[in-house]
Amino acid sequence: MTAVIQTIDTPDGPFTIVADERGTVLASGWTADAEAAIARIHPSLRPDAVAEGETDAAAAVRAYYAGDLAAIDRVEVRQHGTAMQETGWDALRAIEPGSPLTYTEFAVQLGQPSAVRAAASVCARNAPALFVPCHRVLRTDGSLGGFAWGVDVKERLLAREAAA
Repeated sequence: MTAVIQTIDTPDGPFTIVADERGTVLASGWTADAEAAIARIHPSLRPDAVAEGETDAAAAVRAYYAGDLAAIDRVEVRQHGTAMQETGWDALRAIEPGSPLTYTEFAVQLGQPSAVRAAASVCARNAPALFVPCHRVLRTDGSLGGFAWGVDVKERLLAREAAA
């Protein structure tokens, strides 16, 4: 499979999208480093080749930054993981902008209230950032916690969503 890669400018810095031949997003994040984005794709989904081009997902990112926070919800994504990870990635997409959950609340939502670390792992292994909004999960004490693309980006995303 040959994937398409596109990097666009956003208020939070360069944002790279890797999509398959159908336009389904395999990975994305705030970087101009193509290899960093590709490395986040599960090996079973990793493309054989990558070519620069235009992705439909870029329009959704631009719309998100223009205030249409729901634009990212319409983008198809594809990941590969454990049953809990796949359930978790779907659950992340159901978290409303401006209404973040704690890892404890997220674990409860997944039906695994004692699996807080596993819930955090769902976020850590999320490849199509923004489209699967793992930034909407916070530490149990309400602090930001980590984010693969930088806590400063997470903070700005949450502030943008809270203000909408």
